[in-house]
Amino acid sequence: MKDKKISTGSLRVLVAGGGIAGQALAFWLTRGGHRVTVVERFPALRATGAQVDLRGQGIEAVERMGLLETVRDRLVDEAGVAFVDSRGKPKATLMANTSGKGRQTLTSEYEIMRGDLVRVLNDATKDGAEYVYGKSVDGFDQGADHVTAHFSDGTSGAYDLLIGADGQGSRIRRALLPEGFDPYWRVGIHMAYWFVPRTASDTNIRDTCMVPGGRQIMRRSHNATETQVYFVLREDSAEASAIHRAPVERQQKFWADRFRDAGWQTERFVEGMRDSPFFYSQEIAQVRTDTWSKGRVVLAGDAAHCASPYSGMGVSGGLVGAYVLAGEINRHADDLPTALATYDRVLRPFVDAIQAEVNPRVLRVGLPMSGHAISAFQNVTALACFLRIPDLVARFAAEDRGGDWKLPNYANVPAPTSAPAA
Repeated sequence: MKDKKISTGSLRVLVAGGGIAGQALAFWLTRGGHRVTVVERFPALRATGAQVDLRGQGIEAVERMGLLETVRDRLVDEAGVAFVDSRGKPKATLMANTSGKGRQTLTSEYEIMRGDLVRVLNDATKDGAEYVYGKSVDGFDQGADHVTAHFSDGTSGAYDLLIGADGQGSRIRRALLPEGFDPYWRVGIHMAYWFVPRTASDTNIRDTCMVPGGRQIMRRSHNATETQVYFVLREDSAEASAIHRAPVERQQKFWADRFRDAGWQTERFVEGMRDSPFFYSQEIAQVRTDTWSKGRVVLAGDAAHCASPYSGMGVSGGLVGAYVLAGEINRHADDLPTALATYDRVLRPFVDAIQAEVNPRVLRVGLPMSGHAISAFQNVTALACFLRIPDLVARFAAEDRGGDWKLPNYANVPAPTSAPAA
């Protein structure tokens, strides 16, 4: 494609990454009158993954999309979280806060499978945006009035704006930031999760079993036939950090070896690992960078500000960030430098708040090294639950994990004056 400026007012936007943030961007940008192409490196819609949740401003972002009732229809039935001993006996149980007020507990009122949320967003955007699968952005060049994207199939295309919504390991971010810059803030914790067949003993309460050696096993069931398994490991070693890039067979051996003596239902879970339709291994990390954009390239979602699963706001952060970025682009379609600078200024306080929710000291309390520390945690938690302290704290909290930051109102932003080219 010949490099040229493509539009005035109405923009041609390329979104790299067809996950939650990428599709939320497609939703808001197409409604702003822009022509949006979403490229996804997977060969089809990646409607897989484990359970995710919506909290605080993320719930409001979905409500503004008009999709909250659709999401409600697909929620996972998870009533609370139980801390169990090595025999599976509950020692303390924290229930979800379903009052509609205050703060969500360890279980959100809005628990949903990632694949179901992806499908909801795709159904809402597939008729307005162009989706291209099996293709990725391998690089880009910028001019004064366009950005040229170079794709994995050898082709190129010119756009007014390139948005990197390609996840925690973003290629767009790597090309945008200085060589050698490390955007990751690590906490020394690793996680793997997969699916196993559900059994009669698997209830709608999530079970969490602490194991000496900084290990934790979680079980949660999302439908009548499947159960999710999570192994969590507190380990600061080069081997643990490197294993997530190894072939899946080596990853599974690593996790099986680390948990072989863990007791509880470990044998069942490790056996089910081999035949699981889904397996993922990752290091818990946040993406922290002072730079979200350069010229006509901008980062969104986990590529810009991954908050990590322990923030409880990863998906909500991606939805909110997409809403703000698209809102500012729609508001300043003829002045992208202002749009991208305002996106950074408006969203940064929210991102700082949700990332601050992750405290390594607190995380280590939940991953004790000794049996005595596990017993102490369970006893204190049991007493707090008996006194209903977690329930009262959640219900009467003034705000959820995103703090008092408010979503901007973009409802009155006019559509661009020039329609996108067909």
